[in-house]
Amino acid sequence: MEPKRKVEVLPYSSTWRTAFQKEAATLRMIFGSELLEVHHIGSTAVVGLSAKPVIDLLLVVRSISRVDEWNGAMHGIGYEAKGGNGIEGRRYFQKGGNARSHHVHVFEEGSPAIARHLLFRDYLRVHPARAIEYGELKIRLAGQFPYDIEKYIEGKSDVIRRIECDAAQWSREC
Repeated sequence: MEPKRKVEVLPYSSTWRTAFQKEAATLRMIFGSELLEVHHIGSTAVVGLSAKPVIDLLLVVRSISRVDEWNGAMHGIGYEAKGGNGIEGRRYFQKGGNARSHHVHVFEEGSPAIARHLLFRDYLRVHPARAIEYGELKIRLAGQFPYDIEKYIEGKSDVIRRIECDAAQWSREC
């Protein structure tokens, strides 16, 4: 039986940006002209925010229905294809098993999920006090639930919804 994945939240590291850039270059080569944009999302994309040391990449592609054609190539660089992983209109890949290093979220151009992810990231980048507050919550939850990722995620859900609402309001004002 595979050991449970430990929930670990670390202080922000400048190495996360470099890790994103390196992986983005590799993914551009794999997906070629199908790939329109690559974005660094999630907590590792926000300077100063404590995070699980997993790089989240958001890929924007021409057609989501073609993404499965690259499952073999993604496997070749260490990714596990997870299909939509519970989210309609997405393809999801994870790298590293229980010692995750990267998550790749793929959406078709025009998907509302793209704007939602980018707005959440951008709001936290512009509002460092909120980012610190969110990071402190994640540290507390990781301490409370070190081997229960579901409880960790559940513990963040209300704060994430509030940040998403505040980010939507902020985007209408800017």
